[in-house]
Amino acid sequence: MKELSEVGSSIYLDEIRPVLLKLGKRLGEEYSYYSILATDNSSRTYTASAGGVSATANPLHTSRGIVIRVRDEKGFAEYSLSQISDDSIEDVLDTVREKIIGMRDGLEGFAGNMSRGRIEEEELSFVKNTTYKIHPDEYGDGKIIDVISGIREEGLSMSPKLIDCGISVTYQEIHKLFLSARRDLTQNLLWTVGAVSVMAKRGQEVKTVYTSVSGLGGLEIIDGIKEKLGYLVETVEALLESQPMIPGTYDCICTPDVTGMIVHEAFGHGVEMDMFVKDRALAKDHIGKQVASELVTMHDGGIAAYETGSYFFDDEGVEARDTVIIEKGILKRGISDDLSALSLGTPPTGNGRRQDFGAKAYTRMTNTFFEGGSDDVDDMIASIKYGFLLENPTSGMEDPKNWGIQCMVSHAREIADGKLTGKIYSPVVLTGYVPDLLRSITMMSRNVEFSGGGMCGKGYKEWVKVSDGGPYIKAKVRLG
Repeated sequence: MKELSEVGSSIYLDEIRPVLLKLGKRLGEEYSYYSILATDNSSRTYTASAGGVSATANPLHTSRGIVIRVRDEKGFAEYSLSQISDDSIEDVLDTVREKIIGMRDGLEGFAGNMSRGRIEEEELSFVKNTTYKIHPDEYGDGKIIDVISGIREEGLSMSPKLIDCGISVTYQEIHKLFLSARRDLTQNLLWTVGAVSVMAKRGQEVKTVYTSVSGLGGLEIIDGIKEKLGYLVETVEALLESQPMIPGTYDCICTPDVTGMIVHEAFGHGVEMDMFVKDRALAKDHIGKQVASELVTMHDGGIAAYETGSYFFDDEGVEARDTVIIEKGILKRGISDDLSALSLGTPPTGNGRRQDFGAKAYTRMTNTFFEGGSDDVDDMIASIKYGFLLENPTSGMEDPKNWGIQCMVSHAREIADGKLTGKIYSPVVLTGYVPDLLRSITMMSRNVEFSGGGMCGKGYKEWVKVSDGGPYIKAKVRLG
């Protein structure tokens, strides 16, 4: 078995580090607080489908640049730039003095007067790296395309009803350096996501099923794609025989990926504390109150799991942590970026994240999940007189102000008298009032699984990588 290797440092960040240290010293002489975040991120996506094969740079995950934050007597301001050298330090300082501070309310491209207060930092210095077994660079574009094309052909051979089997692999290598008067932090990470979708046709009807595998690491996740093929082919063939869902409230078992969507959409966005500052989240008024079944304990954090939403420090230099949001049904706290925490008078939780160096830091989820319980899945299914096993989430949205939720799952498998009947219903819409759904949870499986194939936007923009998950759960769910 191949041994693990650590992700190496960025040549670019190593080269500009002395310049950034000089810049930081100068900023520290003029401002009560300063920080410098330098990033060097690269990404590629590989696809094989009926439309052909491709290997391309992924622009959403590729960026290189610097963001400077300073505080004067009026508050905080930011400035981003794509490159720096010894010769440009004075120009950068002049820009901070004359444009950011002097024109903070009118200059496009900086954050402006975001908050008053003082960021308190303890001394902290580290270099931390994630690990991998097979770096994509070891294979190269040609070999990766050959591998996923082979998986595609294997999938197509499983059923004559398939009209396509699409495979994709995306990886991102992340390098970040954070400097302030009391902090010197470096992290180097690598995550990889493999996705597979199968499409089948009967007459004029076409059905598609999609799933993904993911994790911190490299191409070793490809074996997980192969393991999904049999399930996907069986499911898409069953979908060709599916029936429309009869609306109603049912006892349901949610698979871990559906649980993850519920965690993310039902309660994740609602506890992002920049929404507390704007009075746009009902959760703000329920801290210390019961919002879920006593079986429910919910986590979020960059080090709470080892998945695509993981990191060692956030984009404001706050060390990542594991935040318990709900503990045995009681809402304990939200998650926050640094400046929202300042505004609310609470400790930051390490959830300040930027889409890239030119974007503002918002409170964002990372790895968000429910803890496991003590039940066996077979016993959970056997406990249902009539209901459904919900599988394969496709999309979701929530209303943090009113605690409404609407999620889509690909299909629901019928359960009658404690057994799966073989009937399948599709598509399925899951709706309801968040506390009602979470309070109705009566069983949770021991095993917890994660899905890190998705992205999360902040109001349809500001995309960041996240993962979510949990155990199988039994709950009363309104379906349509």
